[in-house]
Amino acid sequence: MSGAIDNFLAMLAAERGAAANTIAAYRRDLEGASEIIGDLAAATTVQLSKLGAAWSDLAPSSLARKSSTLRQFYGFLIDEGAREDDPSSALPRPATRRPLPKILTHEQVAALFDRAELEAQTGKPAAVRMLTLLELLYGSGLRATELVSLPLSAVPRDAPFLTVTGKGGVARMVPVSRRAKEAMSEWLTVRPDAPKFLFPSRGKHLTRIRLYQLLKEIAVRADIPADKVSPHVLRHAFATHLLEGGADLRVLQTLLGHADIATTQIYTHVDSARLVALVNERHPLAKSHR
Repeated sequence: MSGAIDNFLAMLAAERGAAANTIAAYRRDLEGASEIIGDLAAATTVQLSKLGAAWSDLAPSSLARKSSTLRQFYGFLIDEGAREDDPSSALPRPATRRPLPKILTHEQVAALFDRAELEAQTGKPAAVRMLTLLELLYGSGLRATELVSLPLSAVPRDAPFLTVTGKGGVARMVPVSRRAKEAMSEWLTVRPDAPKFLFPSRGKHLTRIRLYQLLKEIAVRADIPADKVSPHVLRHAFATHLLEGGADLRVLQTLLGHADIATTQIYTHVDSARLVALVNERHPLAKSHR
């Protein structure tokens, strides 16, 4: 059974370019299910039906993710000729609703930057690094992993862009604001001497967990509740505030590195008033009634 799981995960990495974190999550789901019902590769619909009861305490989103993992696993086995039947019809299908993203207000973002800029004026490396991290999270909409693993070679010289490797190893170019370039320039003068990563730490790079902790800490110093601030919340704020400013959804999709426009559309909920006003202002029928 473990061989079937390993083969499935190898396919995800080779054919879909799945990231290491994604593969690890798939492995946990599959091995967790096998602990409940035994050999997944040979499981029957009756055995799979037991998973619904075993997972009854899970949130709908977690339940949907686990079921999706197993459906993909059985689809892989069928494609490979390891099974002729698909028992995944016995898996639970919870009704899920995508949660709306948490965001910061413009005032909260301003408070966060005011504090970071004040501390960076001391010239202390940690404070300068914090300001640079904030500028890239909110100014360019980077994911936490993309940010902490930025190679030193990604720092722009003339062109105002960063080359970022996102999910699935897909590279994209993201704009770097004048403010972010200035912060990075200052950071380069005080950062530890390390050849590979922009944000080095103990021979490698800053971890996502440490980035998360640093943001919580500066949020508290800026009089913002710590639970309101995280790398992903700043990415959400980047997207939401761009839409409020009139950015095109397709452009936003490119900037965020979303493979599917449906993922980007989650942000349109925050700007419904502007969209209604836009239709009333620009639609030909609206103009004809004036």
